[in-house]
Amino acid sequence: MAKAKTDEFTADEIWLADVAKSLSHPARIAILKLLTELDNCMVGSIVEQLPLSQSTVSQHLKELKRVGLIDGEIDGPRVCYCVNANVLIRAKKALDKLFSKIGCC
Repeated sequence: MAKAKTDEFTADEIWLADVAKSLSHPARIAILKLLTELDNCMVGSIVEQLPLSQSTVSQHLKELKRVGLIDGEIDGPRVCYCVNANVLIRAKKALDKLFSKIGCC
């Protein structure tokens, strides 16, 4: 039986690659910036800040939520989003560790 290539990597490496992939779109970076500035936000107010349709913003929010960078709470007919500080801190530490040896050559 064939072995998956991802089996050769640690869970932390796979997780960090998934987080990096979720950050690979400028709209997602903009959404995270908005959420960190506003502390929490409804989808409508995020849409007002970006040159994207509501459905596109929702897809980006779904991806950020999938990797745990943001949380969404249902508030009546709306969803209120906020950053997940614990996951952001974990990602920052992992990236800091990954790039800690820059300048060593």
